[in-house]
Amino acid sequence: MTEEMYSVEQVADRLNLHVRTVRGYIRSGRLRAVRIGKQYRIAASDLDALTGQAPAATPVSGQAEVSSIVQIDGVDRAAADRLGTLVLTSANTGHDPANPLRVQIVHDEQRHRLKIIILGDPAATAELLHLLDAVLNADNGLLDREVHDV
Repeated sequence: MTEEMYSVEQVADRLNLHVRTVRGYIRSGRLRAVRIGKQYRIAASDLDALTGQAPAATPVSGQAEVSSIVQIDGVDRAAADRLGTLVLTSANTGHDPANPLRVQIVHDEQRHRLKIIILGDPAATAELLHLLDAVLNADNGLLDREVHDV
């Protein structure tokens, strides 16, 4: 975020002062300024400090992000593909397009382990985690828990 900067003339106009008075404030240290070439620039926050005004509050976006890692053991390649498709489909539909969920799925075939990494809005992440919980605890055949060593 870039702070607004004023010239000596602009500060003088705003405060109804003579330009020489503003320059005197700068030389005495009463008003902070940055010298750029032969001209001074005064930050809005420094002008507010001189006039005794509280600096404008920085708006809080209210944006929160959650990161979650789900590890599922005992998952073969076919079950990992089915579960990955379900999770990615759910993450890419029905959510705010301005704040999409970011999902990465990693399957370790040797350990028969699936990791799902989810980053995003708390509510959307919670929905996805509820879906995962329902699938993992349901006997619907989507996730066959038997692992066959090859």
